[in-house]
Amino acid sequence: MTIDTNGSGRMGGDVRLHVENLSKIYRGRAGAVEAVRSLTFDLHQGEFACLVGPSGSGKTTLLKMISGLLEPTGGIVALDGKRVQGPAEGLAVVFQEYGRSLFPWMTVEANVELPLKTAGLPKAERRARVLDALNAVSLGHAMTSYPWQLSGGMQQRVAIARAVASRPTVLLMDEPFAAVDAQTRGELEDLVRKVWREHDMTILFITHDIDESVYLGSRVLVLSSSPTIIQDDIAIDLPDERDQVGTRSMTRFAELRALVYEEVQFAKTNAGGAREDRAA
Repeated sequence: MTIDTNGSGRMGGDVRLHVENLSKIYRGRAGAVEAVRSLTFDLHQGEFACLVGPSGSGKTTLLKMISGLLEPTGGIVALDGKRVQGPAEGLAVVFQEYGRSLFPWMTVEANVELPLKTAGLPKAERRARVLDALNAVSLGHAMTSYPWQLSGGMQQRVAIARAVASRPTVLLMDEPFAAVDAQTRGELEDLVRKVWREHDMTILFITHDIDESVYLGSRVLVLSSSPTIIQDDIAIDLPDERDQVGTRSMTRFAELRALVYEEVQFAKTNAGGAREDRAA
């Protein structure tokens, strides 16, 4: 696999996101703190990968480096073979704090349209994308509303629609449902899987919720404690069609949940170490 470091070429195959030997060291008066160590994984076209780990394992630091918002100390992040060295076209991010990412004085339509307008897209194309994205999250009726007039769950739908409207190669989601109630969370989980399927998206979803990672993902990447590595990469072999009651009641769901839970518990007491006591 060849990475184009000057931005002129493409990576072969269906790898959308390539992360290789990524590291982050924070330096301060008290000395150096190694947060991320030689972290490597690939994300392929159409995958829905969830990333979990103990508190303080560097999930958000990792996302910021992948999205180009934080410069790594070492290693490579590449999107479709082009090295990411700052906020990159083709990467969209949905954050947990949706209220801070939406402009309260702008309508829902204007909030979703803003990145497209900044990118210089023609007005007709912008409107078509906005309509498509809002319909995808069942908010076509709320175009003229303002964020402050909507519930928390609806505001997060607006944030998701804004990301979808940019038609990203990879969608990064940083604990996007952590701030909503349990019922709304279930609805948003089903919504994001619907959007993923219908728009043929590739998603990296960061969460601290083990059940959520198993329910949503086609694979779960488990982070070690800091200094962070990929401790395990678990395939989620559940049916593609999922629902909150039936899927979560399956014996296989319980088995996978227990497996991920075991890995997270191991990570809490084994910083920067991969599992070697069981088969991959």
